[in-house]
Amino acid sequence: MEETIPGTDTAQIPQQRGDSLLETAVRYAEERHWDVFPGAWLVTVDGVQRCSCEDPACGAPGAHPTRPDWATQATGSATVARRMWQKQPGASILLPTGRAFDAVSVPETAGFLALARMERMELTLGPVTLTPDRRMHFLVLPGASVKVPELVRRLGWAPSSLDLVALGEGSYVAAPPTRVGSRGAVQWACRPTPANRWLPDAEELISPLAYACGRDR
Repeated sequence: MEETIPGTDTAQIPQQRGDSLLETAVRYAEERHWDVFPGAWLVTVDGVQRCSCEDPACGAPGAHPTRPDWATQATGSATVARRMWQKQPGASILLPTGRAFDAVSVPETAGFLALARMERMELTLGPVTLTPDRRMHFLVLPGASVKVPELVRRLGWAPSSLDLVALGEGSYVAAPPTRVGSRGAVQWACRPTPANRWLPDAEELISPLAYACGRDR
């Protein structure tokens, strides 16, 4: 049975349940040429899922880096990725931004509104993730984190007035099918396909994204 996201075309949601984290991490590196690195994982204690970091107040249980030098762990090699997940098969799949892509993060409601608007505008999209904490990440060409604030200003918005954040060098996103504690798994709102291998520039998407975030305030 396929996982579905309300309000999306179920044909765009890939089957993730049959794929292990190891197989998926290797596929991201091999097929998409994305750098990947293993993050924390979930452990079950007295029937309750907790983060491997053992912090009871962990804000992203099972879905964050496990060491301060996480950026040096990231690899685009499928062979190295396989070796890393073989050591800890339950490790989350984290993707560093600022390398193969940046990500524009918006609230889920704004993201779905923007997706509908982009479809009407016939814009070419890259992959888009949907997280259990109700945010969507639109993958775009690297460099977005630098230019997005100015692009937003040109549209007449103060960047601080919109819940729109561009993630670049030094940041990361969790990739499907990573689970975030009991909240659920990260999913694809728009899955990676051969058709969206070439990512859009943030400038192409910023207008509908900013508009949607403005409506969502």
